[in-house]
Amino acid sequence: MFVDRVEIEVVAGKGGDGCMSFRRERYVPKGGPDGGDGGHGGSVIIEASTGVNSLVALKHKKLWKAERGKHGSGSNRRGRNGGDIVIRVPPGTLLIDKKEGFVIKDLAEDGASIVAAKGGAGGRGNTHFKSSTNQAPRERSSGNPGDARRLILELKVIADVGLIGKPNAGKSTLLSRISDAKPEIADYPFTTKYPNLGIVEIDFDHSFVMADIPGLIEGASDGIGLGHEFLKHVERAGILVHLVEPTPVDESDAIENYRLIRKELAQYKKELAERPEIIVITKSEIPEAAAIRSTLSTELDREVLMVSAATGDGLKSMISKIAEQLRK
Repeated sequence: MFVDRVEIEVVAGKGGDGCMSFRRERYVPKGGPDGGDGGHGGSVIIEASTGVNSLVALKHKKLWKAERGKHGSGSNRRGRNGGDIVIRVPPGTLLIDKKEGFVIKDLAEDGASIVAAKGGAGGRGNTHFKSSTNQAPRERSSGNPGDARRLILELKVIADVGLIGKPNAGKSTLLSRISDAKPEIADYPFTTKYPNLGIVEIDFDHSFVMADIPGLIEGASDGIGLGHEFLKHVERAGILVHLVEPTPVDESDAIENYRLIRKELAQYKKELAERPEIIVITKSEIPEAAAIRSTLSTELDREVLMVSAATGDGLKSMISKIAEQLRK
């Protein structure tokens, strides 16, 4: 199960109360105050970890509460600090404040972390209130409450290369042929409901991560279809490989489909339209593929590749081209 957006509540631990105590010892009639401080409450920490690939664990647990600090005691004994809670999420997770709507932090890299809710400070024992005019203070302070907030965690897939195109352009099939990924493949639109990641081997020492982004349709930048839900994943891909189906199953125009996707990317975010792009005509075994390639290459005045996931034709050339672009 792939989950890329969850809402949770994080509550840090309350600090332990300070203690009011007096030294009780034979032959020491005026032992004075010896109340210890309370321990600090535990914090809630969110950390990015490569061993996690979904937010599914957070979907089933909405409340994350850290341990409270222990109370202080006599003989100046300080209470134990409450234990922290560490919530591990996939790299590429955005932390958004639910109430205010601002991004708290982008946990883009493995090991990045943030204290989402800080534990409350422990209270002070009556030892701290002793003075020259108050030798036997009967004052102490309570522990402070910990932070509490509601968070939205949103995952944006991180990949070196993102496969984009219309539904049924052959993205999942292509990914399955050149990587270790095993995406669901069928001959109906929107087979891919969430991004699939695969590792593509260039040679013995080099590889890259490729993401199969679910198909985009007209109006995606306005939220139509899968819309914003998956356009956000395209943002994290360093290079875009734009797949163009020469004979679309919906009988639409292949070149117009290319223009449509480019328009949706630009409308969603201008930077996406400026991202390095490699154009690939799929299903090169179809007679019409060569003509579409020639027309698109002439119109754009740039190289257009052609591959076939069915026969394997052009796959090595495409991987070499991607590797070359990644090196740049």
